Amino acid sequence: MRSDEALKALIEAILYVAPEPVPLEAIASTLEGEELQRVKQKLEELIADYERPERGIQIRQVAGGYKFSSKPEHHEVLRRFVKSLKPPIRLSKPALETLAVIAYRQPVTLPEIQEIRGVDCGGVIHTLLEKKLVVTAGRKNVVGRPILYRTSREFLVHFGLNRLDDLPSQREFEELARQALGTSTQQDLLELESRIEGQSGAGGMPPENAEPRAPEPESGLKPRDGNEGERIIRDA
Repeated sequence: MRSDEALKALIEAILYVAPEPVPLEAIASTLEGEELQRVKQKLEELIADYERPERGIQIRQVAGGYKFSSKPEHHEVLRRFVKSLKPPIRLSKPALETLAVIAYRQPVTLPEIQEIRGVDCGGVIHTLLEKKLVVTAGRKNVVGRPILYRTSREFLVHFGLNRLDDLPSQREFEELARQALGTSTQQDLLELESRIEGQSGAGGMPPENAEPRAPEPESGLKPRDGNEGERIIRDA
């Protein structure tokens, strides 16, 4: 049997991740082995905990279920805060595919990206630069000295990564993209993955003939939670 503290913590976590109000019965059924009455008691204790004045959020009963919400007395301040947030970055399928190539093959040139994807990527690169998800990283010492591209700090923030070593495998990345963009994207990214793996060289390693260049300053980029605004204001 779970301790009282562990049970309350689990109920809290369930309400936190739920996008919609969660009925008591659904909470209890998720917590296998727990009696409905005990779950109800710990939920009521948790509600009382969040009613304390030092708490900025509360647990409200809405449409037969329970959900987290900010307290009404804080809404005016929170509205001003939400208005100050940058809008979330939304990527098209071509932009996501191009970003995947850069992430796993960086630093990489535009011709190399286009060879992997099989289409012109100039416009997409411009979009990714505007969104500050990629930056330039010097020029490659080959004929024409093409520009090298790499991911930025904003890329890490947007995808919730601490460093590039935390990148998921390409198959995990494909699954994330499939969930975000729909099932039709799955085969597209599988084909893209095979093209990436088919290129010579190891992804993420600087080419031997790349001209070193100091990283560009990226000050002013504001870290934000990947689910920004999702749990900030939840009015009735």
